[in-house]
Amino acid sequence: MQFTFAHNNLNVLDLEKSLAFYKEALGLVEVRRHENDAFTLVYLGDGRTAHLLELTWLKDRKEPYNLGENEFHLAFHVDDYEAAHAKHAQMGCICYENPGMGIYFIADPDGYWLEIVPAK
Repeated sequence: MQFTFAHNNLNVLDLEKSLAFYKEALGLVEVRRHENDAFTLVYLGDGRTAHLLELTWLKDRKEPYNLGENEFHLAFHVDDYEAAHAKHAQMGCICYENPGMGIYFIADPDGYWLEIVPAK
């Protein structure tokens, strides 16, 4: 028996705002969508790997999600770390930097942290 990654899920409060953020900040694009009366699922891909990010929008949800201490994150490799850092600084979404480790984090519109790691 063998398991492989399929996707990670994040619940979002404003689907259109989140889709715009993930496209601008990370270049993720919609791969597929599932909609019904209660929710919409949008799967985003990077165009290079099979791994997807599933955004779930619960249509009746009005209050922000409680992320606790936000002790989880997704990580992304980037081929041009300096250009990515400049772009994210311009967007105002960098929430934490660790120069000693050579990484930084950005926050999406719902406050989820996304780690940016230089490709090695």
